[in-house]
Amino acid sequence: MTPVSTAVAGNVAEATSAAAVAVPGGASEVVSNMAANAATAVATDTGASQMLGFLMQSDMVGKSLFGILVFMSLLTWYLIVVKGLLNMRASRHSKAFLSRFWNSSSLEQVDKDLHKYGAGDPFSRLANQAFHAREHHAKYGATNLSEVGSNADFVTRTMRKVIDEETAHLENGLTVLGSVGSTAPFVGLFGTVWGVYHALINIGMSDGVSINKIAGPVGEALIMTGLGLAVAIPAVLAYNAFVRRNRVVLASLDGFAYDLFAFVTTGQQVEVSSGKVRALRSNGTHH
Repeated sequence: MTPVSTAVAGNVAEATSAAAVAVPGGASEVVSNMAANAATAVATDTGASQMLGFLMQSDMVGKSLFGILVFMSLLTWYLIVVKGLLNMRASRHSKAFLSRFWNSSSLEQVDKDLHKYGAGDPFSRLANQAFHAREHHAKYGATNLSEVGSNADFVTRTMRKVIDEETAHLENGLTVLGSVGSTAPFVGLFGTVWGVYHALINIGMSDGVSINKIAGPVGEALIMTGLGLAVAIPAVLAYNAFVRRNRVVLASLDGFAYDLFAFVTTGQQVEVSSGKVRALRSNGTHH
């Protein structure tokens, strides 16, 4: 707090305390609460005014660094919100599709289900592309180099391509979050060093040096370090959370691709880790 704001807060507290003494009973507690709220409001206004004063006395370098940190923060929270919502929607659609897939009696029913509900998640897109690859190769054969080989080879390449595309799609924005998390603290530290440097120059040019002249400018310069940490911490936490979520999704997608490949190319039974036997037949029978 500045000396003026401290005096204002003290006067407010003293005035309300005096009023509390004059008011009997429970009313004094209400007046005391009013005093505390008034002092808090003054302190909040003082913090905002200090931040504004720091920006006003900064040069173009300081203002630019502050703008960079604000931009990083806005970009980080935009990615957190957008990717969080997209991931929740994709998870919901994936669970619904997998439930319908394993409860289907044939691949034809799964294909009809895809035409009805669409392919809006990684698992349904993988199944849809695998079905199209099988039908295309069976109908047209190998018409170019990408289709050379047997039907199973062509389906395998198509599914691998889809998994690569889904991996790239899931990693969108992670580079930005990682970059913000690793660079924001250093941007804030550079702003602090720059602010302290100019503060010391101004102190050296003044006639007298006191603790008030040193503590104020240096404390305001340290605000940049706090801003850098405030930007970096959410970015790092979000990056780690999204990376873990992507790893789990891709592992599940790889396991589903193994079962799907067996169904599409051979229609044979596939034994899963739980000991159960899954089988989808193209002729509509279910075992």
